[in-house]
Amino acid sequence: EVQLGESGGGLVQAGGSLRLSCVVSGLTFDDYAIGWFRQAPGKGREGVSCVEGGPEMKYHEAYVKGRFPNSRDSAKNTVYMQMTNLEFEDTAVYYCAAGPGCRVGAGIDYWGQGIQVTGSS
Repeated sequence: EVQLGESGGGLVQAGGSLRLSCVVSGLTFDDYAIGWFRQAPGKGREGVSCVEGGPEMKYHEAYVKGRFPNSRDSAKNTVYMQMTNLEFEDTAVYYCAAGPGCRVGAGIDYWGQGIQVTGSS
């Protein structure tokens, strides 16, 4: 059974930092791109960042202007998203997801259950 589990969310003041973790099990970790999505109250789900599998681990992002770098640890089957300089507008449920690639339209094979991140003003 494939499982993706997010941790590290919570409440943080504007300008603060959090690190989200996504632990993956049940699949060959290096064969999958791992992405982060978010859904704010009353809005649709949007892609935030993604890091490819394989040796290059190329990183992509949208909306966050370099504030949320990702890293992968193949020994732990874990992807990290370091959230810095958080803004109230970053408040959302954050999901990690696994798929064949980070390009738009590549599709998602597996989703995590989501975790709340709240930026206080």
